[in-house]
Amino acid sequence: MPGHFEPLPGGGAAVALDEVEISIIRSLAVQLLELIGPGPAEDAPADPLAELFAEGPSEPPTDPVLKRLFPDAYCDPEEQPAGPQEAAEQRAHSAEFRRYTENDLRAGKRENALAVVHSLNELSPKGEGGAVLELSPQESRRWLGALNDLRLAIGSRLEITDEDDADDLYTLPDEDPRKPMVMAYLWLGGLQETLVSTLLP
Repeated sequence: MPGHFEPLPGGGAAVALDEVEISIIRSLAVQLLELIGPGPAEDAPADPLAELFAEGPSEPPTDPVLKRLFPDAYCDPEEQPAGPQEAAEQRAHSAEFRRYTENDLRAGKRENALAVVHSLNELSPKGEGGAVLELSPQESRRWLGALNDLRLAIGSRLEITDEDDADDLYTLPDEDPRKPMVMAYLWLGGLQETLVSTLLP
């Protein structure tokens, strides 16, 4: 179990984490929450109808990590529009799509990251400062979403756009300042991969 998720009888997953690993994941999840931004004010009156029709931003975020987490729906960076009119149409469609979906997307990513922080905070140490994290099937899906977002965020900071970029990072010298971030990226990838396997039927 150390370093990777294993399935639990009856569903869910478990992984053994030491204090350093717990601290790293918690810190990354908190940073992700800060980047995504706060949700609705706690003391704001709950109005489901107003929330249903609340509009989000229409412009893409400027931060490259947020651009990766909330990409344009109709603008593929790999494909150039045929002309100015097509480009304008793509921007208009993307803005409209973003206006009605980004708030919900942010809320979902926020809930996933919060689920990670809460489950780590509830861990009871088990010998030598480590603990075994046990997740229900629903918690496993939240963790999977958060791990994916964390890897996207780190990958964006490392300017990883495809597998070839990632391959180049395996050979970084230890003195490279990106090395710790690369190690976290690869480690989270291993956690994500083994968590996916526990959710497969």
